[in-house]
Amino acid sequence: MDITQQTIQQMDHAHRATLINSLPGYKCLQLVGTTGINGHSNLGLFNSVVHLGASPALLGMVFRPKSADHDTLSNIERTGFYTFNNVTGSFLEQAHQTSARYPSGFSEFVECGLTEFFIAGFDAPFVAESTIRIALTLKEILPIKINGTTLVIGEISYISMNDALIATDGYIDHGKAGTITTTGLDSYFEAQHIARLSYAKPGLPLKRF
Repeated sequence: MDITQQTIQQMDHAHRATLINSLPGYKCLQLVGTTGINGHSNLGLFNSVVHLGASPALLGMVFRPKSADHDTLSNIERTGFYTFNNVTGSFLEQAHQTSARYPSGFSEFVECGLTEFFIAGFDAPFVAESTIRIALTLKEILPIKINGTTLVIGEISYISMNDALIATDGYIDHGKAGTITTTGLDSYFEAQHIARLSYAKPGLPLKRF
């Protein structure tokens, strides 16, 4: 099948959204925790998280155009703090349910049956059920003019995980962590490890380890 730009533009909106969302393949899946203006905890499911750099340690996240019933971005803008929490198969349904459009003032932790907890000095909730949890401090917000989306850039300020998940060289084993991945907006997968490969250099064979 060949799909042209004109064909894409003429597609039904829902069909086009499903196609383009699933087109890039497997994506990172994170529950994003923030604190609302009235002090309640907010939680949303995102698949638009990207690595931006290690020094400083930066992660980016793309938000769709603003809407009145989505509080995550406004909470980040107001407090400057938020968390990323991985999703495992043991609470997939609860995590997926956080994508429902609950009215402002409702906590997705309560509505979806997940457990929140805080660390001292950081004004955003973590997900207790997650096996890898990341605290981020807002560094930059970049509007993307072409489609009205927003790139939010945060610096990692704290990481919480079991010692057994991280190797001596810093590699994090998401297989052991039970981290699941996604394509599109509603399809989830368990990742199967194939191999780690040695650093690629011209003329040298790769090694698996």
